[in-house]
Amino acid sequence: MKKKQSWLLTLLAVVTIFVLSACGQQAASEENQTVTIGVVGEKNEPWEYVQEELAKEGINIELVKFSDYSTPNRALADGEIDMSSFQTKIFMEEFNEESGNHLTPIGDTVLAPLGIYSSKVEDVSEVKEGDTIGIPNDGSNEGRALRLLQEASLIEVDPAKGYYPVVADITENPLNLVIKTLDSSQTARSLDDLTLSVVNNGMAVDAGFVPTEDAIYLEAVSEESDPYVNAIVVQEEDQDNELYLQIVDAYQTEGTKKVIEETSKGSSIPAWE
Repeated sequence: MKKKQSWLLTLLAVVTIFVLSACGQQAASEENQTVTIGVVGEKNEPWEYVQEELAKEGINIELVKFSDYSTPNRALADGEIDMSSFQTKIFMEEFNEESGNHLTPIGDTVLAPLGIYSSKVEDVSEVKEGDTIGIPNDGSNEGRALRLLQEASLIEVDPAKGYYPVVADITENPLNLVIKTLDSSQTARSLDDLTLSVVNNGMAVDAGFVPTEDAIYLEAVSEESDPYVNAIVVQEEDQDNELYLQIVDAYQTEGTKKVIEETSKGSSIPAWE
């Protein structure tokens, strides 16, 4: 009888230790959840704010900073990062089509109007015959830049190309402007060599510009702007991940909205409302 009781006590002790260990591991896991988010550029104040807020809930956000627009999608597709927050929906769709991946947006962040910048003229009306204009060279941003130049009455593009015209689709160029395609990271850096340059909002901010103050022409916001809304993106199989959706909710708050408005000086528009 004593042997049986001893055996039962030993078994109970082992089970108790196992349960306590499992609970401890689960608690530690819940208290130390780390999610890596790919961003572009050095200045990411809204995400830094979210990072601080989620740390209070035991969720660690690690911002992985990239200097270009092509690398973070490959990193996400390869599982090197968990999420990304840097690109427009149309840019993501183009990456999926070209790469065969299935990245998926799970939440909107901001609409960041594209701008035309110059160190040589103060208004697009001052552009002269044969001047050179730099634009981003990736498909969706190239098309967006050409549509912006059309909006500024500098060129006309083939309407049949929709959101994706390329330089060859320019149908009217009355000033015989030279359109030079550049890597997005070079559009702001090359201003001294160009009359005008079309620069993505994030690259402009990293170059020290305030888009609403320094762009000589800023993209209009309309119902057609939705493809240019920036999104939080994950791999397709993670679109229902509760932790990732919790991070989206933490971003889409009044607190983040206030940070966006203050740090961008109105250059970025919260897009989730």
